[in-house]
Amino acid sequence: MEIGVVMVALLAILISCLLLFRKGKGQGTGGRLPPGPRPLPIVGNLFQLDPKNPISSLLALRERYGSVYTIYLGSQPFVVLCGYQTVKEALVDQGEDFSGRSDYPALTKVTQGDGIAFSNGEKWKVLRHFAVQTLREFGMGRRSLEERIREEARCMVEELAKTKAEPINPAFLLGCAVSNIICSIIFGDRFDYEDKKFLTLVGLLNENFHLLSSSWLQLYNVFPRVISHLPGPHNRLFKNLETLRLFVLEIVKEHQETLDPNFPRDFMDCFLLKMQQEKEDPLTYFRVNSLVMTTYNLFFGGTEPISAALCYGILLLMKYPEMQAKVYEEILRVVGPHRSPSLEDRVHLPYTDAVIHEILRFADVVPLGGSRLVTRDAHFHGYVLPKGTGILPCLYSVHKDATQFRDPETFDPTHFLDQKGNFRRRDVFMPFGAGKRACLGQALARMELFLFFTTLVQRFTLQPVVPPEEINLSPMAFGLVSGPHPFTFRAIPR
Repeated sequence: MEIGVVMVALLAILISCLLLFRKGKGQGTGGRLPPGPRPLPIVGNLFQLDPKNPISSLLALRERYGSVYTIYLGSQPFVVLCGYQTVKEALVDQGEDFSGRSDYPALTKVTQGDGIAFSNGEKWKVLRHFAVQTLREFGMGRRSLEERIREEARCMVEELAKTKAEPINPAFLLGCAVSNIICSIIFGDRFDYEDKKFLTLVGLLNENFHLLSSSWLQLYNVFPRVISHLPGPHNRLFKNLETLRLFVLEIVKEHQETLDPNFPRDFMDCFLLKMQQEKEDPLTYFRVNSLVMTTYNLFFGGTEPISAALCYGILLLMKYPEMQAKVYEEILRVVGPHRSPSLEDRVHLPYTDAVIHEILRFADVVPLGGSRLVTRDAHFHGYVLPKGTGILPCLYSVHKDATQFRDPETFDPTHFLDQKGNFRRRDVFMPFGAGKRACLGQALARMELFLFFTTLVQRFTLQPVVPPEEINLSPMAFGLVSGPHPFTFRAIPR
């Protein structure tokens, strides 16, 4: 069905080609882009990319054109970066040059360039700095936030215990647990898992994740002016985003009515106080729409990748039961059967820590790491990338780099262990991106993954409903976030 509507859309695009034809950014500016496959008029290289698995197409093109090459999505050129060394040189060594965010029309239509994720220039720097400082004040990386996560982990396993070892799809429950952490930071409180508004919020986030990963939305992002006039899933996305906007606005109103300037309760209070401080400044970036869109950015970025990684963690431990047993034995020895795991335990759980890192490396829930934009003319690998050139850093190719990992296609926790069995950090590990656009909530994400994961294994045996060899590890789709196919499992109390 999806292929059919995509073909109809492509036909509409070809019919409208005279209207759409325009030169892409980076052309005619004196730049010299890397070579790549020859693009067709209007559609560029779209027909050379598998819409269900663009990563495989990008890696195939790498074999022909090398680690740096250009593809055209419609008339817009994007420089693709593959392999650890190349990605590091761009995002880390030349971080300022590659610190922009390229346009993502499906979300830009709603955000209008507000918020953190899709803003650029001074606005992005100011909003990101504010977010980082405020998140630190409310416990990012501190014990206060750790206690919130540990409490949420206890609530999560209590809900799982109610299943009485009957098969359950864990995706929605994990999404609720992870979303509640973001709620406690932004709104100052968590929601009960039965709260109707909260369930609606999580449901919309989950649906938007699937919509944004669809071929139709990928097509919209290349040809927004045509697709916007057609019926399709993009209209559902915009409707969902409007519902989310109204949800956040309602909470903003409640916060405004109860705001105490001397005692800010959460991220939203701090943002509202900043709005008050700068209300006379016509150039301020602190407006209600920026608060709403920043909230949505934090929710999406802090929910879907983490819940997808936890789902993959369950699948991988069920596929390799001997590893699950080893993780449990280590947790039992260090933490015991009753005390909740804490962050202080991590240093004493090297194998468990290595397994969590390997899950993130192997699963690659954010395979492209978010498209970038060159902020000024940049010299890179002998080419000149003009300001405004789009960049696609293929993090999948980083985590599957055979020069960095002994057997990159195999799930193997020893990739993060030294010869003595101690955990070892690796610069090649980039699940949260790298450089100036790296995920601002990665410290929170690491805390959540460790505490949720260890609490889950401590309390339950994760049992598949099919033989381990039949467990499907392939992603459901390669989009902004790549999650596993829906599955069920049994949580057997220990």
